[in-house]
Amino acid sequence: MADGSIVEIRVLFFAKARELCGQKQSCLLVPSVTSYNNLLDEIVKKFSLEPIRDNLLLAINEEYTSSESEVQLKEGDEVAVIPPLSGGN
Repeated sequence: MADGSIVEIRVLFFAKARELCGQKQSCLLVPSVTSYNNLLDEIVKKFSLEPIRDNLLLAINEEYTSSESEVQLKEGDEVAVIPPLSGGN
């Protein structure tokens, strides 16, 4: 049940996500209550991360979040976009 409010979050990019979007961090306006998948889709669309969409993880305020969960965001929360961290080719 969304309460209809919009909050500004800070999105942090790491590794391949940073390379693809060309920035370390950015701000994004999102609903304060949403699903993990909706949040991920919004970030992927806004920052052109489609090539790695299926491999990304999100961490909200330094805590990994599962894809089945509802996400409750507050103004100023940090969402880290973390691609797979495997080495080699």
